[in-house]
Amino acid sequence: MSIISDTHVPARAPYSALLKKGQVMKIVDLESQQAVDALFYSAEDTTERYSAQDTLATQAASGGRYDLTTGSVLLSNEGRAMVKLVADTCGFHDTCAGACSCESNTVRFGHETRFMHSCRENFIAELGKYGMSKRDLVSNVNFFMNVPIRPNGELTVDDGVSEPGGYVEFQAEMDVLVLISNCPQVNNPCNGFTPTPIQIIISE
Repeated sequence: MSIISDTHVPARAPYSALLKKGQVMKIVDLESQQAVDALFYSAEDTTERYSAQDTLATQAASGGRYDLTTGSVLLSNEGRAMVKLVADTCGFHDTCAGACSCESNTVRFGHETRFMHSCRENFIAELGKYGMSKRDLVSNVNFFMNVPIRPNGELTVDDGVSEPGGYVEFQAEMDVLVLISNCPQVNNPCNGFTPTPIQIIISE
């Protein structure tokens, strides 16, 4: 495959790109334990967007897991395939815990965290570039994020397990707009409490 773009995304920063059908995006966790939040929209009609509910329900119906890994197909709210995970060195990625926000930081970690930067802010900034707003925020994928579900149903954010240079690759099943937040969270261990840069490579 030939490389179309190769971008280093700084710690805490947003990123977005249009991925044409058949192209592959590779997200590299350069230093390890860095959560990478992602949103997906149909490039043709952004009212069609990623649905965690449809994705996990379809996986469960075929005996699959509650997390994502190689072979997982991310479905839209129209039930269509958006992207397919084709390579994964981590082994699992979360799509249940959502994106961090100033509001959730306040509730979970105390009022003093109210003005810390968050993935929701990154997403809103990127959405504005495409004529969208916070009304267009939907469920997201948390690549490299370790969120085990306890026997009592509780979600817990644990230390990430990705190694330096670990990566995930997904191939576009339609023309898709991908929005990324290189997670700035420092109050839980999803980033090892120290956000770091990532690398994003697009190939065809």
